[in-house]
Amino acid sequence: MKLVDEIYEFYRDKLTGDDEDIDMLTFALLEEMSYDDLMNIIKELDKQELYDLIGLYLMEALKGKFASKDYGQQRAHLH
Repeated sequence: MKLVDEIYEFYRDKLTGDDEDIDMLTFALLEEMSYDDLMNIIKELDKQELYDLIGLYLMEALKGKFASKDYGQQRAHLH
């Protein structure tokens, strides 16, 4: 993804690249972006990048749902 390459090139000598730095950078960048900015990024993705993005989102969202307290309680009552 072009955006990722640009961000990496700009920050690679400024940050350590650990999870905390990447989280902080990601949230700071997202905070500055408008809906239109985000949609333009989506439009620039090729088919594989779009699949990867949506796939990652779905996996993380489903992990969150299955890890929720409610799901664990429902599963316990089934057994």
